[in-house]
Amino acid sequence: MIIKEVSAKKIKDSNGKDTIEVSVNKCKASSPSGKSTGKYETPSWRKDIDWNISAINNLMELIGLEIVCFNDLEKVEGLIVRKFKLKSAKQFGANALFALESAVLKALAKSEKKELWQIINPSARKMPFPVGNCVGGGLHARAKNAPVFQEFLLIPGSESILENVRIMNEAYSRIQFLVNASSKDDEGAWETTLTNDQILDALTNFSQLRIGLDVAASTFFKKNTYKYYGMSLKREQQISYINSLIEKYNLLYVEDPLDEEDFSGFSEIIKKNLIVGDDLTTTNLERVRKALESNSINAMIIKPNQNGSLLEVKKVVEFCRENGIKTILSHRAGETLDGALADYAFGFQTDYIKCGISTKWREIKLNRLIEIERSLK
Repeated sequence: MIIKEVSAKKIKDSNGKDTIEVSVNKCKASSPSGKSTGKYETPSWRKDIDWNISAINNLMELIGLEIVCFNDLEKVEGLIVRKFKLKSAKQFGANALFALESAVLKALAKSEKKELWQIINPSARKMPFPVGNCVGGGLHARAKNAPVFQEFLLIPGSESILENVRIMNEAYSRIQFLVNASSKDDEGAWETTLTNDQILDALTNFSQLRIGLDVAASTFFKKNTYKYYGMSLKREQQISYINSLIEKYNLLYVEDPLDEEDFSGFSEIIKKNLIVGDDLTTTNLERVRKALESNSINAMIIKPNQNGSLLEVKKVVEFCRENGIKTILSHRAGETLDGALADYAFGFQTDYIKCGISTKWREIKLNRLIEIERSLK
């Protein structure tokens, strides 16, 4: 495939914030944006969104570039490094770089009459298990007195993505009444003023689903203390509290149970199931290596726009697979109507995909997974 045209423009994400859409040979890709962000994420933009859009619109050096496989993204990154005198293509900005590379891969897939996931791994066959945010709190919540934990998650275990989506949707509808919810947060999860334990008690009603938490502990860690409504916990108390919830509710999945700097604290969390790094690891290979050496995690969130380079995202996934770390490809709070996350989860053969349950921005990812599953039969 020869790149014939490249353009970029601003669009709105699901939270009404500006983000970028890039078109390559008339194939469009867009980048989401995060609300709960780790301090070690790649910055979203080189300078700001307007600068990046102008830079892509004037990146005439891309025209005529030949792309024949996934690894040819090295050509795109090398060109950006030379053009803007950068040490790494990621310095161009994670959102802009990811959207550009994703659009390039979509254009390549179209030119070869293939699916996007086939450009990454034509031998892919295993579907990821969905992780669905059903009750929200923390930075995502709009309601006052919402729980401090950011996400209460449902995780089905069928081998069929279609069946897993059906199970999640049925449970999601019932949960509204179990937690006395009348509104949704910015990811489409139910809002409630119930306590952490009360919500977890409600979620135990579903025999076909396991329970998970995104604690997002860095968001309420202030002055060496974890600040809850009505109580404050020091580090060892937080570790004990999280471990007690794991045991009491047999939690399958616990994401960011401690502050993003506390590698050794993560190592003290019970690892009978999945202890997941997100703010701790930020899709950053060096952070993942440190987490592995510290026995901090046995699973991690992978957010393509947290890194920017799809080449590096692939390296992170491969490192995790080689070292027994489960992978969860994840959406962001501010999503777009680009369903490519499903193709990346399937193509990279991640173990899970975290993309919510409700709202059109989340459903498009789940529906795309269903399409891929049907195409394999």
